This record gives sequence, structure tokens and C-alpha cells, in this order.
Amino acid sequence: MSSIITITFSPCIDKSTAVAALVPEKKLVCATPKLEPGGGGINIARAIKKLGGAATAIFPSGGYTGKYFNHLLEKENIPAVIIETANETRENIIVVDEATNNQYRFGMPGTGLTAAEWKKCLHAVEEMSDVEFIIASGSLPPGVPDTIYALLAKIAKSKNAKFIVDTSGEALKHAAAEGVYMLKPNLGELSSLAGKKEIQPGEVKTIAREIIAKGNCEVIVVSMGADGAMLVTAEIAGIFKPPAVERKSTVGAGDSMVAGIVFYLAQGKDLTQSVQYGVACGTAATLNAGTELCKKEDADRLYSLIQSAHS
Repeated sequence: MSSIITITFSPCIDKSTAVAALVPEKKLVCATPKLEPGGGGINIARAIKKLGGAATAIFPSGGYTGKYFNHLLEKENIPAVIIETANETRENIIVVDEATNNQYRFGMPGTGLTAAEWKKCLHAVEEMSDVEFIIASGSLPPGVPDTIYALLAKIAKSKNAKFIVDTSGEALKHAAAEGVYMLKPNLGELSSLAGKKEIQPGEVKTIAREIIAKGNCEVIVVSMGADGAMLVTAEIAGIFKPPAVERKSTVGAGDSMVAGIVFYLAQGKDLTQSVQYGVACGTAATLNAGTELCKKEDADRLYSLIQSAHS
């Protein structure tokens, strides 16, 4: 297995619970909450572990919530490089209304980082040796510059590592301008990257290839929710749709998809197989309630179905 590291600048503790019905002004009785370590790169490292691989998670952590976050990650045996911070690690809340089966996601503001703290995160990446994949995923908290993923792209190049980015907004634009191995935007993020208000599914291949032709990246995987994903390179273009499933939650589906792609790439699989497995992992995550990530047995089963459909 190749060496994989993930970096997350805005980790969080995800608290998921349920209520019989979401009613205003009433004291609502919640089900026993489930607490999990979350944030883009954190979830990717956790999902890779569930699939049978290993990834080292680099992240900032602070305060009492940070200590508990570290404990949660340690319980899952995820290798970690922890950058201590002055501010508390944030928490997010996910509540399911059992009367309607609607899910409500409350994302707390990102915990601000000082320049010294985010620079230590970059230094931690620089210090890692024998790295083949660097995955940067998630939003940026206050204090972290939009150019941070572009700085990581330079570090990845110096290490000859494949840099995979899953983010949005200006951070995505800066990363693409510097040049990365793979981008994983959704349709909205791809349209923003292309400078358009919106794009139609039929335009995805052309627009993705225009970005690739500029030398900004080698691979673009556009996530399309229940419709799966489109893989685009200079030579390849294909849409991989998952089988229809009963979706319980979409939390963590995108992170599970990235985990599946990189897990397979690290084993020497080709891009098509890797993206198909990523789609299987993302779909597998939706079978679980709350914030639970993909399960290997579900991912493997769905992958077989996807392969059969495209053979």
C-alpha cells in the first residue's frame, strides 16, 4: 500500500441524534447522540481505514473538544500528526426528524487558526517522507489564506506526490491555478472554476477538458450525487452511475468517494476502476444513517454491480 496523507484545516466533532418530531418552542427529547471525528480529510482517512488501507491524518486541534476529538480518532487507530491550537475544535450537529425522516445539519463556524498554526500544518506535510498521495479536503477556517491548497500543491510537486483536492470557492481556484493531480468538484464547483453561473451535465466533459488543457490538473472527477460521477482526463471520459439504493444519509458520501478512489489508485488500479470503486464507496455511505461512512462489504458489493453495468 502506498503512503497516503490527508490534511484537514477545519476538523470537527460530528454529533448525530434524532427526535420524534421537530417542533418549535417545545423541549425535544433526543436519542443518545453518536459522536464521531469529522472534517473532509479526517473522514477520508477514516474511510480508507474501513476499506483496509491506511492514511495519516494531519490536522489542528485545540481545547477540551480537541482532546476529545483526538481520543475519538485514536479509538479508530488512525495515524495522526496533531498541531495543537489555542482555539477549541468545533462541533457540528446532525438531527434527524423521525416524523418526516428529514435530516437537519447544523455546521458551526470554523475555528480560527493563527499563521503560526497553519504554517505548522504545512511543515508537518513537508516533514513526511515517502508520500505518494496527499489529499486536501474541506473548508478553510478563519485565518487560513485561500492560497493554502496552492502552497500544498507546491509541496506535493517537490515530493513527487499526487495531490488530490476536494474543496470549493477561491481555495479551489488557487489550487487549480497552481496545478494538481486530481480535482473532485461537484457541478456547482466546476461551474465556478470555469467562470460560469451554472453548467448543464452535457457540458461537463468539454469544460473539464478545457481546465485540463490549461495544465491545471490531470484528472477531474465530477461528483453528481445520486447520478454517480464523471471521470474526465485528456484521453478518458465516462459517467459511472451507482445502482439505485435506499438512501438514509448523504453525510460523508463525498469523502467516502474520494477515499475509495485513492485506496484503489494506491493499489495500482487504473483510473476507471478507481473511480468506479469511489462511486461504490460514496453510495455505500448513503446506506447508513447519521454521519457513518462507507462499509467495505457494501462498497465491494456495489462495485461489482457497477462493473457489471459497464462491462
